[in-house]
Amino acid sequence: MIGAKGVCGLKHGFQNKAGLGRGMCRSAKPRVTRGVARRVASREDLGSTDERLKGLIDVLSAEDWNRNSWREKPVLQQPDYPCEQDVRKVHDQLCDLPPLVFAGECRNLSEKLAKCSRGEAFWLQGGDCAESFTEFSANHIRDTYRILLQMSVVMMFGGGIPVVKVGRMAGQFAKPRTAPTETIDGVEYKSYRGDIINDSALDHEARIPDPNRLVRAYHQCASTLNLIRGFSSGGYARLDRVDQWNLDFMSKSDEGRLYMDLAARVDEAITFMEACGVGSESSVMSTTDFYVSHEALLLEYESALTREDSTTGLWYDCSAHLVWVGERTRQLDHAHMEFLRGVGNPLGIKISQKADPAELIELIQTLNPTNNPGRLAVIVRMGADNLRERLPLLLRAVRDAGQKVTWVCDPMHGNTEVMNGYKTRRYENIRAEVEAFFDVHEQEGTIPGGIHLEMTGKDVTECTGGGSSVSGEDLGDRYDTYCDPRLNAEQSLELSFYIAQRLRQRRNAGRG
Repeated sequence: MIGAKGVCGLKHGFQNKAGLGRGMCRSAKPRVTRGVARRVASREDLGSTDERLKGLIDVLSAEDWNRNSWREKPVLQQPDYPCEQDVRKVHDQLCDLPPLVFAGECRNLSEKLAKCSRGEAFWLQGGDCAESFTEFSANHIRDTYRILLQMSVVMMFGGGIPVVKVGRMAGQFAKPRTAPTETIDGVEYKSYRGDIINDSALDHEARIPDPNRLVRAYHQCASTLNLIRGFSSGGYARLDRVDQWNLDFMSKSDEGRLYMDLAARVDEAITFMEACGVGSESSVMSTTDFYVSHEALLLEYESALTREDSTTGLWYDCSAHLVWVGERTRQLDHAHMEFLRGVGNPLGIKISQKADPAELIELIQTLNPTNNPGRLAVIVRMGADNLRERLPLLLRAVRDAGQKVTWVCDPMHGNTEVMNGYKTRRYENIRAEVEAFFDVHEQEGTIPGGIHLEMTGKDVTECTGGGSSVSGEDLGDRYDTYCDPRLNAEQSLELSFYIAQRLRQRRNAGRG
C-alpha cells in the first residue's frame, strides 16, 4: 500500500470571506503560517512513463494552491460555529490524526474510473443519504456492503462487464440545506445539517453546531473502513459465497428468488473456472476492491485530512477515495472548487437540469485541466423528462470540447416529493430516469458510465413502488432515514437487474 504523509504542514487562520468561525471567542488570534514554497515537480521530473502518474493532475506550487487556499474564497453551506478557538483546536487535532485512505488507493480508483469512461467497466456508487452516529453498527455497515455486492454481481454476470464498487460510506455525514433554520410543529430551530455538525433532536441547544463532532465522525469513519477492509479481504466477499449474501427478509420476494437463480448460475461458472485451473483461492475469486466516497461539503474536515503524498508530491484528500462537489457549492469562484482543483483524488461533480453547457465545460476544465479520463465523474440528477431534454446538450458540448469524463446517473435527487407528510420517491420515476439515461447515451453514441444511488441494505419503507409494493400508506412503517428517502434492499436489487439488462443490450449491440 502506498502511504501518505500523516502530519499537516500547512496551517492557516480561520477567518474567511464568509465569516466562518464568527462567535464568542473574538480574542483568539488565528495562527497564519504558510508552508515553505518549493520547486514544482513536473511529469518529466518523476518520469513520464511512471505507472504511478496514471490518473494524476500536475503538481501545483504552494503559491498557486494549498489545502487552505479555499479560505480566501467565498464559501457556502458551512456551519456557523459559536467559538473560533474550539474550531481551531479540533482542526489541529484532525491534522495530527492518521489518514483514512491512502494515495495509492486513490490512484487505483482513478484507473478504474478511466475504464468506466471508456465503457470497459461500470460504476456502482451507493449508500445512505446521510450517515448517523446513532445508526452506526457493524450490522448496518454489513447490510449496506452486502447489497452493493449483490448488485455488483447482478450487473457483472448479467451485463458481462466489471463493476467498480464505491460506497457512500465512511464520511457521508454533512448535508447542504436550503435555509439556516427550519420550522417544526410551529417552532423554529437551526437546520439539522448532519450528525457531523449538530443533532437532529428538537432542542435548541442540540442544534448548535459543535466542532467536536468532527472528531467523532473521523473515528466512526476509521471503524467503518476497518470493517469494510476486513469484509473485502477476509473472505466475506468471496465469489463462492455469492448464494450466502441474500438478506433474510428478501428470501421470499421475486427479486430474492431471481438473485438466488443467478447465484446458482454463478456457482456453476465458478465450478467451470476451477476445472480450467482458476482456483477459488486466487485473489480474483477471494477478495474484492471496495472504495468509499462522500460529498466534500465541510471544508474544515476535508482540508484537515489532506496530506502530501511523498511518492509524487501531490496532495490527496485522505478522508475518502473519491469526493464530489454538489449542485449548491460548485460555483467556479468559490471555496469548494478552489479546494478540489488541487487534490489528486478522482472527483465527482453533481449537475442538474439548470447546468449550462458552457458552464459545464468550464467546470470540467477547472477540475480536470490535464483531461485525464480517470479524474472526473459528471453525476447528472435531473428527473426523467428533464434528462431527455437537457442531457443531450451537455453530452454534445463535452464531446465537442474533447473532454474525457465518466457520465453517471443519479436518479434520486430529481424525483423527490412529499406524500402523506413524508418526503419520498417513486420507484417508477427512479427507474424512468435510469431508462432515459441509457436511452440518451444510445441516441448520442456516448457511454453510460455508472449509477449513483441513495439506498440501504435494510427493509425500510421510504420509497414507494417496485416489487416490494410500498404504498403511500406504508411510508410510516419503517421510515428510518435521517435525511432523504432511500431505496430499500429489494428495490435496489430490482433496479440492478434492469441495469444489467441495459448493459447486456449495449454489449450485444457493440458486437453486432
